[in-house]
Amino acid sequence: MSMALTLPGMHTPAAGFDEPFEVLAGCHERVRRSLALLQRVADHLASHTPDTRARDAAGDVLRYFERAAPAHHEDEERHVLPLLRSSGEPALEAAATRLLADHEAIRSSWAALRPLLQDAADGRCSDFGALKAAAVRFEQVHDGHLELEDSLAFPAAARLHPRPREMGREMALRRGVAMPAETIGR
Repeated sequence: MSMALTLPGMHTPAAGFDEPFEVLAGCHERVRRSLALLQRVADHLASHTPDTRARDAAGDVLRYFERAAPAHHEDEERHVLPLLRSSGEPALEAAATRLLADHEAIRSSWAALRPLLQDAADGRCSDFGALKAAAVRFEQVHDGHLELEDSLAFPAAARLHPRPREMGREMALRRGVAMPAETIGR
């Protein structure tokens, strides 16, 4: 059975850090694609040996959730959640509480999934059932999280944030990315 383990090309428009909320939204597109790829890898490995394509795809998922996802959560915890908590709006304060709890659940679920996914990427995974179960749990802890951020948290934070360009500058600096000169003085 031939199965493609890669996903179609990028559909997320490239956003610069001078538009930090667009960067955050773009990350969600990549999270969704990485979660879909994770499920495809786990499904594939449930009935196939860890071939090169499966190992490469597992490595891609591993790299995304090891590198980009933690930076994204840090962005939210530094720049979005404090605004929601201090908004004086009960719905936003409740959303901030839930989102922070979600981040903890995501980190915990990732800690269980990571070694299994690393084994798959290294071609030495032997408990494909455990990998599949951990992948399902990891996807489940994301249920509703991205939607809450996209529909409520990000729009509210964008409305409340007094200096979004400074937010973007800080996000870029933490990643070692230089901001274009024309956006620095704004």
